[in-house]
Amino acid sequence: MDSKPLKPSVKSFHEAAASYVRQPRQRMPSNYLLVWIDASIDQTNKDCKNTLAHLKNVINDVKLCTQPDQCVQVLKQYAHERAFVITSSALGQHLIPEIHGMPQLDAIYIFCGNKFKYQEWTQNWTKIKGVYTNVKDICQALQVALKQCEQDTIA
Repeated sequence: MDSKPLKPSVKSFHEAAASYVRQPRQRMPSNYLLVWIDASIDQTNKDCKNTLAHLKNVINDVKLCTQPDQCVQVLKQYAHERAFVITSSALGQHLIPEIHGMPQLDAIYIFCGNKFKYQEWTQNWTKIKGVYTNVKDICQALQVALKQCEQDTIA
């Protein structure tokens, strides 16, 4: 029998080292809630899954609602967290008067296919931060809002 010690290969060393390297993680703000309300939310739909993944990259705690009363209930249940709402324009016109005065609600984002059609009525509500036609723009606006919330907490 050969009594030479086994030499680990360079490849296995790098593979082992790579498994221990800490991956950079995006900072997920805590105590923030995002409610996405749209009558057409279908969690089996590829586009819906993709949108949800984008949103969860910004705020991990995302609640999905298809009815305005569900959204109101979720906001009441999470009264001690700062909340953000993304709503379709159709549901938003009925929902916003009901939730706009809630102190935990920080901002509302309208997600629809026709930005110009709905922009005018949104001017009457200070918590509506804009009308958006794609999720990436909403995510950017959410990131700005979260930064502002973090600064408000520190100040």
